Amino acid sequence: MAQPLYERIEKQLRRRLDSAADGDPFPSEPRLAEEFGVSRMTVRAALAGLERDGMLERVPGRGSFVRKGAAHRPVGVLLSFHDQALAEGKTPRSRVLKAEVRAATAQESAALYQTEDEGEEASQNSEQVVAITRVRLFDELPIAIERAVFPATLSALLTTDLETGSLHNALRRLGLTPTLGSSLLTARTADDDAPDLGVAATTPMLVETRSIVDQHGDPLEYTVSCYVADRYALRVDFSVSQPERS
Repeated sequence: MAQPLYERIEKQLRRRLDSAADGDPFPSEPRLAEEFGVSRMTVRAALAGLERDGMLERVPGRGSFVRKGAAHRPVGVLLSFHDQALAEGKTPRSRVLKAEVRAATAQESAALYQTEDEGEEASQNSEQVVAITRVRLFDELPIAIERAVFPATLSALLTTDLETGSLHNALRRLGLTPTLGSSLLTARTADDDAPDLGVAATTPMLVETRSIVDQHGDPLEYTVSCYVADRYALRVDFSVSQPERS
């Protein structure tokens, strides 16, 4: 029995993907249909297997891109998005959605201003924060929406390069070194963030709520990063606890 035409095309495309790099643009359906001299329906059937296996991703309004597995970051390492992109051979880029000085929310005030001794007093004041919301991209692929806030004394961050630069490098230039952090990991769907990420509203998201202190132990950054789950992962290394000997 002859092999279906779409399967033969799929095999050729798989071989082509073997030599492609993660994030490379992939030809459109019309272009492939012309190349192979078949209908778009046949091409669509050939592409379906590649998408199912995670080898190809279609981004609405942008086209199809080669996928070689989700980017991942070791949980125990404080590595900025900018530096991680460079380490993986990607170009870090950001699309700024909002950058301003505004009143802090209760959670932001607690993270950046309150201490155990002055928590009640701080909560009664209207604290200000530098708030920067960006879509973070590896090359042209949206990976996450990052909502970062800093103490209001760091308003100089608003004049830095927020599209191609690193905020952590900007902090270092201001004499502040991100040193220690803690994260809480949760999950949700993309919902209202979907249009900015080019995904469906029901797309699973990995949410990291992170607090970072500087070299003096003072609160420096409070960030909520929402990652498209199949484009980004966190790697956990651990030891296995041994049972106590009786």
